[in-house]
Amino acid sequence: MASPPEDILPSTMFLSDVEDEKTGELMQTISLSRSPLALLSFAANRFTGAASAYFQEQNDLGSVDWRMLFMLAQQPGITAARASETIVVDKGSVSRCLHRLAKNDLAYAGELHANGRSRGWYLTDSGRKMHDKILHVALEKQQQLLQGFAPAEVDQLCTLIQRFLENLEAVESEPDDGF
Repeated sequence: MASPPEDILPSTMFLSDVEDEKTGELMQTISLSRSPLALLSFAANRFTGAASAYFQEQNDLGSVDWRMLFMLAQQPGITAARASETIVVDKGSVSRCLHRLAKNDLAYAGELHANGRSRGWYLTDSGRKMHDKILHVALEKQQQLLQGFAPAEVDQLCTLIQRFLENLEAVESEPDDGF
């Protein structure tokens, strides 16, 4: 049997042995402490849940709401479809969020684009103020979460996550597999 190419990681590094309580037999499963996929998923879910609870309690903003405030600050005039792709939330949720933000005077829709179907979205003055308020909190929480990391480690973490996202995009685009 041929060995895998050098850039393919051995599956065994992501597995742990678990004993079946009834039979006493050992079986292998994903290690919850050595699988980057499991750890990244746990961290993302935990972070989103904690941030959502905080922003909901403090500012009456849901998880998509605060992400969209950051998105509209970063890319004024972005369409719902593009925002959906960028923050990886279904277009219906983004559309409902934008209308909720508009109802609360935090965002507004621009003129209809030439395609006749989409509009760019922008922060209102109130939306900018809300963005600035939650930005302060987000930066403070980021400092707490990255406590003990050197700047070079933060850069490396960002580089590794960006590479992971590129690999994920390639996997998602495979016609036979995908996810």
